[in-house]
Amino acid sequence: MISKDIVKEVLELASMIKDPHFRAISYARIGYELFLLRNEEYKKAFTKAIETTRQIENPVIMVKTLIEIARYLGKAKIPASAKVFRQAFEMTNAFPNPIHDELIEDIVNALSELEMYNDALFYAFEIKDEIRKSEVLLRLLVSYVNKGEIRKAHLVLENISEEPWYSIAAIEVLKAHLKREEFGSAIKILQSLKSKYWINEAMKEIAIYLKNYKAPKATFEKFVDVALSMSDELSFDALRNLLVGFGSSGEIEFVLRILRKMPLNERIKTLIELSARIIENDQLLRELILHLDKEEFIPVAKFLLTKLLEKPDKRYTRVVETIGVRTSNEAILVKVVTFLAKVGEYNKALHFAHRVTDSHLRSLAFGSIAVNLLKEGDIDRAIDTALEVKDPKWGSWLLGELLVKILELAGSKEIKDDLEKRANEQKTLWKR
Repeated sequence: MISKDIVKEVLELASMIKDPHFRAISYARIGYELFLLRNEEYKKAFTKAIETTRQIENPVIMVKTLIEIARYLGKAKIPASAKVFRQAFEMTNAFPNPIHDELIEDIVNALSELEMYNDALFYAFEIKDEIRKSEVLLRLLVSYVNKGEIRKAHLVLENISEEPWYSIAAIEVLKAHLKREEFGSAIKILQSLKSKYWINEAMKEIAIYLKNYKAPKATFEKFVDVALSMSDELSFDALRNLLVGFGSSGEIEFVLRILRKMPLNERIKTLIELSARIIENDQLLRELILHLDKEEFIPVAKFLLTKLLEKPDKRYTRVVETIGVRTSNEAILVKVVTFLAKVGEYNKALHFAHRVTDSHLRSLAFGSIAVNLLKEGDIDRAIDTALEVKDPKWGSWLLGELLVKILELAGSKEIKDDLEKRANEQKTLWKR
């Protein structure tokens, strides 16, 4: 227990503070400390704090002082705090903006600190400037969400009129509904968003939830349908990220079912991104290729073959064979042949090369096999392969190229892998 003499002395010393603002605040702080010490003199200290405010000449400083006194009264759980906050608020009506709104915001902040959110909300509605009001209401909304008071959060949301505060607030409420598995409410929030950027941000939050909490696929499909209905505003980035995530975890058929609801260009972007993500998994790649539609197949196959040819690896043989079996596109078949030749699968490469009918592309297909045979020192088989190109011009060109490469090999030089480049140059010359 603190002695009466010390309390008396502290109060007397406080009375000697000349500035009434600081004197009033000091009395309030002393009152709060005495309350914590369970000393009944706290009432006297708070009374002196209120009385001292009457000596403050500047009305704005007086209001600020009352707010601070009310804050300490609130910390001490003294009901009189509400009366002092009300007194401060009534005095703000005499001030023009922005002073009026600044003081109201001070009241709201003090009440929020005391977790008296309902009182804070009452005063927040009195802010005149819509941007400032939206900022303050957003902070209160987050507090309600954190306390799990979602109905109150909705009430606040309905009164936020400015962007981006409305969208930020809406996403906070949407996240709360997701955590409570209130998907219908979350969808309504998503549909209320107008900005492409914030729709995208909302979809990211939905994606995070669905992935982390393993929500049913049917739930995901509902969100996708809503997102697609808003496609004029949606950039598809978040949806693409989500689908790629699902595909990477092995949900190829499910992802493709969802993708069929999207425009073709978005579908192809997503499939190429998914292909890049799962490129280390040859089994998933093959499953993806087997399920592609005709219109999706060519761009994805071209992308994949280009990537695989950067560093040919025999473990992708079945993937590349599957591409070859599924296509009649001769440019793609050439890439299939080139890959198979590079990994030493010559019989398979020849099988696909024989399907190429265009003279230029046929020379590239058989030429790639011949060059790789040369690299292994199999000159006779390389020449026999080159002779498979029956077109007089292209056959002659390829044989000439091959003979030069035989000499490169004889001179212990590294054989240049430039057949496609030289063929394109030759084709350009013949067109002149």
